[in-house]
Amino acid sequence: MHAITSATGRRPAGRGGIRREVIAALAITTTVSYGTLYYAFSALLEPMRTELGLSATTATGALTTASLISAVLGIPVGRRLDRHGGRGLMTLGSVVAALSVLAWSRVQTPAELYAVFVVLGIASAMVLYPPAFAVIVAVTAPDRRTTALLSVTLVAGFASSIFIPLTGQLIHAYGWRHTLFILAGVLAVLTIPLHAFALRSTGHAVRTTQQHAMRPGRVLRDTGFWLLAVAFVLHSAALAVIGVHLVTYLTELGHTPTTAAALAGLLGLLSVTGRITVTILRRWLPMTSISAVIIGLQGVALGLLPTAGHSVAGAAICLIVFGLGFGVASLAKPAIILDRYGDHGYATNAGILGTPTTIAGATAPLAAAAMATALGYTPLIRTAASACLLAAVALITTRYLPTPAPACCD
Repeated sequence: MHAITSATGRRPAGRGGIRREVIAALAITTTVSYGTLYYAFSALLEPMRTELGLSATTATGALTTASLISAVLGIPVGRRLDRHGGRGLMTLGSVVAALSVLAWSRVQTPAELYAVFVVLGIASAMVLYPPAFAVIVAVTAPDRRTTALLSVTLVAGFASSIFIPLTGQLIHAYGWRHTLFILAGVLAVLTIPLHAFALRSTGHAVRTTQQHAMRPGRVLRDTGFWLLAVAFVLHSAALAVIGVHLVTYLTELGHTPTTAAALAGLLGLLSVTGRITVTILRRWLPMTSISAVIIGLQGVALGLLPTAGHSVAGAAICLIVFGLGFGVASLAKPAIILDRYGDHGYATNAGILGTPTTIAGATAPLAAAAMATALGYTPLIRTAASACLLAAVALITTRYLPTPAPACCD
């Protein structure tokens, strides 16, 4: 049995080793943060770029910049979380996020837009899944972590369904600038108090007595860690490419724009089903094996899409299979890190793994657009399928590598 205590010597509180008030607070704050800092952008893009006189590429590049900044900060933020806990960092991140969204509503030039999104990237590193998961690891007993992570990701999985239409309605009623002013207020009111007060007892670094816990420096010398990095980089890139280019490809296969959008909408709905399925299977199978099989099935489904996707039924079947794995990585990464390396230095290890993964997700759609222009969309889809299959092979290979010895055994 793993034993976890905080720097104050207290074990995780709550019935069965789970801090329900912390989980509930993080479910709300990650939903609102993803909704305002990420998903609202798609609804704001067209009116914003039209008023500012920007091309779609220039405007979208601001969001890519924020993603890259967030990725670069993953490691230092992880170290800060390991040493001091999440309350102060996430509260400050919420303040910065709200002020940044407010500043976004006032931008007049491309330079101002990009400057705001640099700050938004900093805030994102402090309030989205990675810090939230680090707090969950700190305050939840090992046998309840998967349930706690699932609770947060299930709620946050509805961020796009809530905030994209909400933002659209606000733009219609008030215009894009006033919409951002309202979203900044929502972000401030809902996230700052919850981070400041619901996380008040999580402000200390985690201490662990797990027998195979390892410091991040030793983790970096493990071949398995780099295979995990390859797997999640490939998978993240494939998901990003499909998320951006799927509707266009489905229209090339002969579907109407409305049908293509409806088929693409299956991905978001099924990601929740996939997360629940993974959590149930986790009772009997290792997370690495589950993830490898699901990601491998995603590769097969994408590989069949160019052939089967000409009919609505064929496209739907392919996308149902692919969609079941759409949200797997958000649960798989923390679980695999904890299984293989323990919880000592978890946030730093997650930051090291998350940095190239986030960069891949941010840059892959741009590279994919260039590839589609040069070679067409079918080779692009098959490349994404190959990336999923290679990711599955890399993941399953880690099952046959020995777990590295802990520092105490040197």
